[in-house]
Amino acid sequence: MADDTLLDLTADIVASHVANNNVAVGDIPGLIKSVHGALQGLGKVTAEPEPELKPAVPIRSSVKPDYIVSLESGKKMKMLKRYLHTSYGMTPADYRKKWGLPADYPMVAPNYAEQRKALAVKIGLGRKPKTETAKAAPAKAAPAKAAPAKAATAKAAPAKAAPAKPAPAKAASAKAAPAKPRAKKTTEA
Repeated sequence: MADDTLLDLTADIVASHVANNNVAVGDIPGLIKSVHGALQGLGKVTAEPEPELKPAVPIRSSVKPDYIVSLESGKKMKMLKRYLHTSYGMTPADYRKKWGLPADYPMVAPNYAEQRKALAVKIGLGRKPKTETAKAAPAKAAPAKAAPAKAATAKAAPAKAAPAKPAPAKAASAKAAPAKPRAKKTTEA
């Protein structure tokens, strides 16, 4: 508030109080100071002291081999990231900052992480593809499609026993020669 407005309000309040109540002449300066101070404090917001954070479980015992205990609620979980986001709207970084945890504090139970890692390695994730085998795989696939067409002939039976690799020249010529379009049959009625 502006000083003039504040002084006017203080004078009005003190005058109203003195007019309706018996106040000693010596108490009026104290009354003016207290009313003026109270009016000055109206515009200020006092910050409430944040309550001291106390985790649901001790931080040292929150990480177990099979689960991680949430410091927010005390629930045992295999993964905390999704739970923190859906229940509290927190990211792992917010969670670590709030509780004073190190950057390498796990968000997944150690045994669960090992189990997921073993599964990923088993199905081949994380490996770089081999360039030679990747190129050879399409070449082997093309003769396999052509083999059923030759199966009707008598010479095709020995070819199944030992599949031969197609010569690169044949594969290149097959790619270079475009397929001839078929003529459309027209039927007149």
